[in-house]
Amino acid sequence: MDADADVLLAGPRGRRLCLELAMELDPLIRSAVFPLAYSLDPGAGTSRAVLLLASGEDDGALPEPSLADLLTGLNSLDVTRTGADLIDSALVRAVNTSQPWQEPDGEDVLAALPEVKAAFAPLARHIMTIPSAQWWDQNRTTRQWTIDWRPADDPAPLPRDAAQTLSAWARSARAEEARAEKDRPRDPTANWSGTWWSFPQGTLQTVARIPLGLDLIEDSFGEESATVIPVRGAGQTYEIRSGSDWVSLCRDYPMTVTASRRHDWFHCTGRNGAWVIPDWEKASERWDAVHVSALAYLSSANRALTVDGDTSTVLAGWNPDTTIWLTDAAREWEGPRQYWRRPGLGVTWTRTLD
Repeated sequence: MDADADVLLAGPRGRRLCLELAMELDPLIRSAVFPLAYSLDPGAGTSRAVLLLASGEDDGALPEPSLADLLTGLNSLDVTRTGADLIDSALVRAVNTSQPWQEPDGEDVLAALPEVKAAFAPLARHIMTIPSAQWWDQNRTTRQWTIDWRPADDPAPLPRDAAQTLSAWARSARAEEARAEKDRPRDPTANWSGTWWSFPQGTLQTVARIPLGLDLIEDSFGEESATVIPVRGAGQTYEIRSGSDWVSLCRDYPMTVTASRRHDWFHCTGRNGAWVIPDWEKASERWDAVHVSALAYLSSANRALTVDGDTSTVLAGWNPDTTIWLTDAAREWEGPRQYWRRPGLGVTWTRTLD
């Protein structure tokens, strides 16, 4: 199982999951992570501030936790206390803290330190052996759900005419790349942001797990209501179960996005060079759908993945265990639509009466 643990720890989101889980298991680890992550955060003192509570007395003040303290806590962690609820919560936080458009935050930087990554190994090995994480590596299931973030009193049919949607997407993406090549600075450190995601917007997306899928959203807007629609699909699904699967798709159907992604993906990965994503319109000639497993997301998202020579790609904007449909092979299925609500972020979703 060491190989599976290595896969999990290869990606920023996988390491963040381990960090979030460790903090939940041991409050002392959480206490150590807070100041250490703050000191490593690129926004420390500016976009990220810390509130200091002064007692007026310096005598007896506790010393700031050190990296050695954190490693001691990680090395003595009782990994057997890990359960399904804790893992799901850590997975949600790992997804919610993803920032493919800017520098990794302090927690991500901390989790990537070689000594911290090594200390995660026993926890990662345990995670990959327990039943509640076995679905992470599964292919697309037959039973799927699509999420409509509009409330129940604003119903809408499923998106249709995927070919037209992808054609419009391809024209827009190429036009943006041409404008960016002409207008945007070539310096990757320039303060510039644009399109950073690597999936085609406007197409049908489905997930296998509800209500968990309502929380596994990158760049969430904090929605408080959702209509969940049962979906079934046929045809050929391209399975992304690893970073190499994503790279192969980019190699088979490359679309150059260097100018339009240069700045965001440099900030995210630290890499300067040529970038590609899949040409989804061309991919739809062979594949009806593309599914990214949860493990592929955890191990590969927010990383620079080499395609060829000086060309790389980033899995950005995807959510774990998500299927994107490239053709109209999926349709609303038997069974009622479900309506879910929550009163605020961090609160459990509740299914309301259909």
